[in-house]
Amino acid sequence: MLETLITSKTRIKLLLKFFLNENAESYLRNLESEFGDSTNGIRLELNKFEDAGMLKSEFRGNKKFFKANTNHPLYPEIHNILLKQIGIDKILDKVINNIGSLDKVFLVGDFAKGKDSTIIDLVFVGDDINKSYLLDIINKAEKVIKRKIRYLLFSCNEIGAFLQEKNSTEYILLWSNEA
Repeated sequence: MLETLITSKTRIKLLLKFFLNENAESYLRNLESEFGDSTNGIRLELNKFEDAGMLKSEFRGNKKFFKANTNHPLYPEIHNILLKQIGIDKILDKVINNIGSLDKVFLVGDFAKGKDSTIIDLVFVGDDINKSYLLDIINKAEKVIKRKIRYLLFSCNEIGAFLQEKNSTEYILLWSNEA
């Protein structure tokens, strides 16, 4: 879907990298090795995003680090479009109301790091989750979004230890019953 609206593959990779996870940050050479694209093409796109105020940057030593400007008025909209692009909105809509006592849902894995993938990794947190319903709805969602979905289940007491092992760029809170 995004490929028809945005013709630059590098631009799409940068959107995924910085606008899926607000904590994601990187510098040019790191993006070159991650994307497998030329530094010149990446630099041009980074400069366009920075000039538009969508990315902010800071120097650390001799490296210029980029990060999404979460205060930009388009940030929430772009974030939501990307979630729809990978199909997470469909999964959450179906699961949340019928799964039982759900507390939180996290995105982990490649997508949380801003990398496109054929696999979506989700973590469901709750003390009384209907596992058979979850499995059934995930099987249906995989057919609709044409991506594999892997998931982990944690109780409310267990999730803290799991998240402590992760860097804040390795997970995204997608939904919370506190919201």
